[in-house]
Amino acid sequence: MTSTPSTTSQTTSRPPRQRRHKERAREASIERILDAAEQLFAEFGYHGVTLKDVAKKVGVSSTLLHYHFSGKESIYEAVWARKAPISSRNRLAAMRRYAEEVGDDVTVEGALRAWIDTDLNAQIEQEEYWSAFGRIAAQANSSVGWGAEKMTNYFNPVVLALIDLLKKAMPDTDEERIFWGYHFVSGAMTHNMARTGRLDELSHGLCSSGDFEAIRQHMGTFMAAGFKAICEGTEAASSKSG
Repeated sequence: MTSTPSTTSQTTSRPPRQRRHKERAREASIERILDAAEQLFAEFGYHGVTLKDVAKKVGVSSTLLHYHFSGKESIYEAVWARKAPISSRNRLAAMRRYAEEVGDDVTVEGALRAWIDTDLNAQIEQEEYWSAFGRIAAQANSSVGWGAEKMTNYFNPVVLALIDLLKKAMPDTDEERIFWGYHFVSGAMTHNMARTGRLDELSHGLCSSGDFEAIRQHMGTFMAAGFKAICEGTEAASSKSG
């Protein structure tokens, strides 16, 4: 006689599937919220966005946002936590590979390209995924308080790894000059990420602030020349004082 599955065994087999379904639905809901919030923060900045704005863009009630997040700051933090660590890991890995390949023959342009081109490649290859976050990072890099805190928390290890590579490339350069050089590179990099369109206007369409292929082609060489000029200035000053 064939036995019939008990009601107990049927009910115990359902909860795991139900839990997985709920987890997937929850994850999809959070992704939709973060996608919408990222676009809004990129366009209007942190202070220009409200929870109601995010809820409206997603097409849900503010209650659902509060179910997943405690407030606007927690959404903003989640936007950063979703992508900033990926950028950091990719650039650290690129600099590590470069250092392993060249050994003691580190050059200024090589170090800069490992740091710069990795993010530029992401903007080229996955523009839809990265462009809005690039704008958010550009805002944060030009801000104090909330912006500076995010840059510190997520990107300091990447910056310090670049500084170490540049020290190897320019062992006789004052550390102060290297940090100034980084400051200028960082400003240019995040200005690129902002995609302001001002270059398009100034050049009457000859150049585009969204042309990351051209940015990648020129930026490493241009910035390396700036660092080298700082080195030469330091050496010239030392020889004159001697």
